[in-house]
Amino acid sequence: MAKTKKVRYQLRFFGRVQGVGFRYTANSIAYSLGITGWVMNDWDGSVLMEAQGTETSIERLINQLHNGVYIEIDRIEKTPLSVDTEERSFKVKSW
Repeated sequence: MAKTKKVRYQLRFFGRVQGVGFRYTANSIAYSLGITGWVMNDWDGSVLMEAQGTETSIERLINQLHNGVYIEIDRIEKTPLSVDTEERSFKVKSW
């Protein structure tokens, strides 16, 4: 698989990920890496994200989130999705 090919994943982050600036940190990192998609808190205390970009950019997003000051990621569930060719930005969503 080429590293420049676009991919999309649903990512669910578990750990200390709510109330620590996770979504806004993710938004900032995604913007800097050219990743599109969205992020939102989920009812169970996890954070749900759909991220679209190259494999490399998504790996960088995850690595940079691990380095967040107050963020503590215990586990990530990663599910491949179909690429959304119309999506142009990354946003923070609420319920």
